[in-house]
Amino acid sequence: MNEIFNAKRFGKLFKKTLLEKPIQMFGFTGLSLAMVFLIYMITKALIGFRPAQDFSFIWGLPLGGSLLASLVLGNFSSNANGVSYLTLPASNFEKWLIAILIACVLYPIIFLIFYRVIDSSFVTIFHNSLDPHSPFYKERYESVYIFDFNGFNALKVYSLFFFLTGFSLLGCLYFNKIPFIKIAISIAMLLLTVIGLNWLLTILFFSNVIEAAPFDHITISVGKGGDGSIVMPEWANTLFHYGITYFIPALLFVLTFTRLREKEF
Repeated sequence: MNEIFNAKRFGKLFKKTLLEKPIQMFGFTGLSLAMVFLIYMITKALIGFRPAQDFSFIWGLPLGGSLLASLVLGNFSSNANGVSYLTLPASNFEKWLIAILIACVLYPIIFLIFYRVIDSSFVTIFHNSLDPHSPFYKERYESVYIFDFNGFNALKVYSLFFFLTGFSLLGCLYFNKIPFIKIAISIAMLLLTVIGLNWLLTILFFSNVIEAAPFDHITISVGKGGDGSIVMPEWANTLFHYGITYFIPALLFVLTFTRLREKEF
């Protein structure tokens, strides 16, 4: 039998992972989708369609995905559960692949299908509610459209999803107790550190700084009542984009596998 991957053994492990914690896995997924629906509906009523689409998409994919990821490898809250998991008759690669499959493949597919259904339904209801004889019918009709999964905002959210999911999977193997809270604190500290260092370096090189967005642009006051922006060069922006989108998430997934192989109590 192959020590690295065996389809029959992998299938049994996959089934065990889902059925061992059905409330956490299925219950959380259902709760996350319900929250997406509520956020969409409430935000649409209070602000409008575009914020509703953006907010619900951000909550459902990156935040919901990272929470689920912390459950998939959340077997180390007690020594008994952790030892039992580590001694399962399956390879470390199979255990790692199960986590990737559930958190990074199955959950996004379920979420995107659900999101498309509710988004299309709300948009269709809005379009059907319009008066076709109104002089503003075309303008109002075209102002609301189905969220583009290939659009600029969606692509940014995908990058955030893979980063947070990878960070959560890795964090579960370093933080045995209440991993998600510790992971959230770690991410917050990392972001604050990056923002703080960026601001410190900015004020050292420039005066009259108005805004300093890390890895994006700097806005400074110019003359009386005016301001100007300094943006990243195109090559640096491209390098940063590919690093955030591909390199860092891939590195986090590789580190998760490495840490799982070394995991001990």
